[in-house]
Amino acid sequence: MKSHGILLVRDPRVSEQENSNYLDMLERYFDQPAEAKMADVRADVGYQVGATPERVEVPRCAADPNCEEVISNFGEEHKPTLPLGPDLKWRFFWRIGERPVDTKFPELNCPAVIPAAFPEWETVMNRWGDLMHGAVNTVGAMVGQGLGLGREVFPKMSDKGQHLLAPTGSDLGRYDEKGSIFAGFHYDLNFLTIHGKSRFPGLYIWLRTGEKMRVSVPDGCLLVQAGKQLEWLTGGAIRAGYHEVVFDETTRRALDAARAANRPLWRVSSTMFHHINSDATLEPLGPFATEEACKAYPPTLCGDYVTSELEVIQLRKPDEEEVKA
Repeated sequence: MKSHGILLVRDPRVSEQENSNYLDMLERYFDQPAEAKMADVRADVGYQVGATPERVEVPRCAADPNCEEVISNFGEEHKPTLPLGPDLKWRFFWRIGERPVDTKFPELNCPAVIPAAFPEWETVMNRWGDLMHGAVNTVGAMVGQGLGLGREVFPKMSDKGQHLLAPTGSDLGRYDEKGSIFAGFHYDLNFLTIHGKSRFPGLYIWLRTGEKMRVSVPDGCLLVQAGKQLEWLTGGAIRAGYHEVVFDETTRRALDAARAANRPLWRVSSTMFHHINSDATLEPLGPFATEEACKAYPPTLCGDYVTSELEVIQLRKPDEEEVKA
């Protein structure tokens, strides 16, 4: 995790068939007409539940000039596809697990949205989300143990966190040009991100060395990535990994095979964002709380940090009033 920012794990509790059932439903959901999906959009809460349309979310590095410095340190063969505007993906946020009864951040913990045409939605989403949550929570405990912080510290801090099952849908029938950006170069703002295997490739990650790698998830495995909240709690000892999802030649081959088999042409990511509790404080823990680290990562409520990031990627307006509990 320290060197690569990712782990590949196999959890015997999580079967590939469960992932397949989930992807089948999400392909049908994203293949609906845009107007049907727009009924599930909740822009008033920063899109933190329900659907986010394509061309809304702006990649972190299209809005943050500091990313130019990061990219400038990469060799030419390792540079990302530079995002110039919003992502071409749809997304759906579905809350997983209990939420706090009393919180300063009701906007980040608001009620779920259930699409009208999918009576099985809640059952399928909760089934897959609970499996993913169990797997990533176990990884969090292992990370804490490996760092000398103890197995309980991260599960305790993430209890009743803003955990979100977050499938994305990219329409390969419309966006099939090499270099099309479905998720522009960015890091994840949460604690840990976990993915099941997608049916279409296109995910690239960057190591701490600046080396760019294409990710291939073996059947039956899950991919776990470090997010910014983990970076904060370790004072930068573990860094949030940069990554992107783009259309490339491997995506083309998978698309051609899907067309030949008359299968859906939506690239669905099987993603879940695992969060520290919104009302918990982010700050370097234990041996990571050096003077330098505490200056770089000052004590900050997790909900305040998440809100600031949502403003940068334009999912929330800076002057938006807080949603009343």
